[in-house]
Amino acid sequence: MSQIEGVTAKATTDVEAPVVFETRRARDGKQLGIVRLNAPRSLNALSLAMIERIEAQLDAWELDSSIAMVWLEGAGERALCAGGDIVALYQAMTTAPASEGADPLEALDDFFATRYFTAEYRLDHRLHTFPKPLLVWGGGIVMGGGMGLFAGGCERVVTESSRLAMPEVSIGLYPDVGASWLLNRLPRGIGEYLGATGAQLNARDALDLGLATRLIPDEQREALKQALCEGEFGRHPSRHLSQVLSDFERRELAPPGQVLPLFDHLQQLVAGREVLKACQRIIDDPQARSDCNAWLNANRERLLAGCPSSPHLVFRMLARHRHSSLAEAFRDELTLSVRCCMGTELAEGVRALLIDKDKQPQWAYASIAQVSEEYIDGFFAPLWEEDEHPLMDL
Repeated sequence: MSQIEGVTAKATTDVEAPVVFETRRARDGKQLGIVRLNAPRSLNALSLAMIERIEAQLDAWELDSSIAMVWLEGAGERALCAGGDIVALYQAMTTAPASEGADPLEALDDFFATRYFTAEYRLDHRLHTFPKPLLVWGGGIVMGGGMGLFAGGCERVVTESSRLAMPEVSIGLYPDVGASWLLNRLPRGIGEYLGATGAQLNARDALDLGLATRLIPDEQREALKQALCEGEFGRHPSRHLSQVLSDFERRELAPPGQVLPLFDHLQQLVAGREVLKACQRIIDDPQARSDCNAWLNANRERLLAGCPSSPHLVFRMLARHRHSSLAEAFRDELTLSVRCCMGTELAEGVRALLIDKDKQPQWAYASIAQVSEEYIDGFFAPLWEEDEHPLMDL
């Protein structure tokens, strides 16, 4: 426990734990609850142990009247969270214990992918609906599962170093963690483009698209916490939070935007087009040359190297959830994500990128155009009766 000008900071969990919980007392006795993902060497990849501990702590803090707001961050300077623990998923897919059986459908609730994605999506939904103000600090890398955490904040802070993306096309998955709902909230066609190409966004892009609410310098993270606790949360902690954030915000530090200058162009490539035509236009785009626009070129190359079935899943999910609730999107994502873990593409993508690191995945199809409709349909076959779905209570 330490004292800073009368503000108490207390760590409530061992610093070696996968997640560290801390509380800081403000001047009026109310407290700021801090959640810190504590795996900086893996860029705070989100493990099942992390998910379960955060969920339990949020339950406790919701009932604790002294907790005025919650702050979520990642340990270190490099990342909030670079994604879900896909290495653990790979190990479960390729070395499943005998108790799970050769066919995951025979023990679906015990299948690691079912347990992992159920817990992850339940936590993401919890963050979106948490009744107290939640600030998520999105400095550094915010990708995949990290986007699921980031999107749940009522205040989503980016910094000069922020890099946001849903890059699942590179591993044979699709943008999940609520992205089937979130990407639909972006301007027409932009969600499809980001999902199909895994495009990386900077702080300016995140602000322009409404994915972030504030830009605060990296170096001001601790000063911001201290300022929050030097004041009083009072009866309206959201008001206090907003006032302090406004004092710290420095949008002029954002790097030049990549999306807004190309907004019309991106919509012309993708908006209103079915998946094959949209992807072909991205691939044939004359502006997507390294000597013309490096960002467009990187996105094109990522699409070409990625799993051919992933863009089909992206477009299908965004079409299915154009008017869905967040809970409905999470339920559908759970079925699709577990199905992906039962197939070959995700395991092959993770192997090539993170296990063997040969970057030579052998996909089931050679091109996006060769992926059959029947193959994609199989990913959407129900796994549970409606009233037995693990996320039916959301």
